[in-house]
Amino acid sequence: MTTVTSPLAGRAVGLANVPDPVFAGAMVGPGTAIDPVREVTDAVAPVDGVVVSMHPHAFVVVDADGHGVLTHLGIDTVQLNGEGFELLVSKGDTVTRGQAVIRWNPAEVEKAGKSPISPIVALEASADALAGVTESGDVAGGDALFTWN
Repeated sequence: MTTVTSPLAGRAVGLANVPDPVFAGAMVGPGTAIDPVREVTDAVAPVDGVVVSMHPHAFVVVDADGHGVLTHLGIDTVQLNGEGFELLVSKGDTVTRGQAVIRWNPAEVEKAGKSPISPIVALEASADALAGVTESGDVAGGDALFTWN
C-alpha cells in the first residue's frame, strides 16, 4: 500500500471540481486536487521514488511498488512555457517524500489567466484502488491525500 501525501499546502477540492474535463472526469486517473496557497511555494514529492517525467508545470514520481503519481501544477499551465516555474530536480533523480521538486507562484499563474488548482493523480489506477481520498478541507504539504492499494 502506498500513501500519497500532498505536494502543496492549500485546500483540497477533489478532482470533480477541477476546471478541466480531462482531470474532472478522472480520465488521467483517480485522485484529488489542491487549490494552493497564493504565495511562492515548493511543490514537493508526494511519495519516495524516481522522477520519471519532468516538465516545468508537472512531474511524475514512481515509487518502489511501481505506482506513478502525477502532480500537475495548475490547469493549462503548459501554455506558460515554463514561465514562473523553477525545476529543483531532474528527470531520473531519486526523491524522498517531502523533497522540493518545483518552485512556483500560484498567484502569478492566476494573474496569467490560468487556474492554479493542482490535480494529484494516481496514474493507471482504478478508482477502487484508492482509499481515504481527501476531497475537502485545508491541507498542509505532507498531509495524507489517499492510499493506493
